[in-house]
Amino acid sequence: MSDAGLFGPDSVTWRVHREPIVTVGGLRSLYLQALHPRAVAGVEQNSRYRQDPWGRLRRTSDYVTTVIYGTTEQAEKAGRRVRAVHGRMTATDPRTGELFRVDEPELLRWVHVTEVESFLDAALRGGLRLSPAEIDGYFAEQTRAAALVGLDPATVPATASEIESYYEEMRPSLELTVDSAATGLFLTLPPLPYGLGLTPVRGLSFSVSALAIGLLPPWARRLYGLPGLAATGLVASANARVLGTLLRQIPLEWIESPARKDAMRRLAEARAAEAPAGLEA
Repeated sequence: MSDAGLFGPDSVTWRVHREPIVTVGGLRSLYLQALHPRAVAGVEQNSRYRQDPWGRLRRTSDYVTTVIYGTTEQAEKAGRRVRAVHGRMTATDPRTGELFRVDEPELLRWVHVTEVESFLDAALRGGLRLSPAEIDGYFAEQTRAAALVGLDPATVPATASEIESYYEEMRPSLELTVDSAATGLFLTLPPLPYGLGLTPVRGLSFSVSALAIGLLPPWARRLYGLPGLAATGLVASANARVLGTLLRQIPLEWIESPARKDAMRRLAEARAAEAPAGLEA
């Protein structure tokens, strides 16, 4: 059988990331990540995302899809590149003046958890149906992705209840800093390429950002100074369900990533190679 990578077609991970709405989940995770003072300081002091936001988005998307759909070798190679880059980076905590490494386990764990929890949250609220066991299975599978960035999988929350407990544990250390507010504003109103900011695309972009904010946990919205009402989450869930339904009407081959296309090609070739032996049996 061809190398299906870290997860494979029978994994919950492939089911979740087949949902186009996970892109909104990715944006939701960035709003969450910005609430960790050191995590957002590390980005602000080391990244050029303000000068090239869409290039940064493309590179992040390429990394995620490579980890999910690439071969084991491709995923591990991508992980080595990320570890090498993070290993060279330091930042200064603006609150204390302390110098810290951006690859500290606490920071890597925060980024990982907010990312995978946000992907799953968007997929579920967009209409994907998973049992509690399958939800836990997704988080358990994603510890393999956590290992790629340098985390010990044993230290990564691997069930829905562990994720919930982790958020409760982290909340006292989260706050809205100057960097957090600036990042949140940038995410909500990013510069659009090719002059699209002067077209209706601006309204569409803002609607996606508003949906991502609405999907945040109530406590996260309150940290941003926004209403943490339960009704906000209900409205966001309804909008996500509509958007998820609409996106599923788009033929997958029109929007699927190159990594997924290559994975499907490898699997098809492997099945074709196995077919004669099966027929002879």
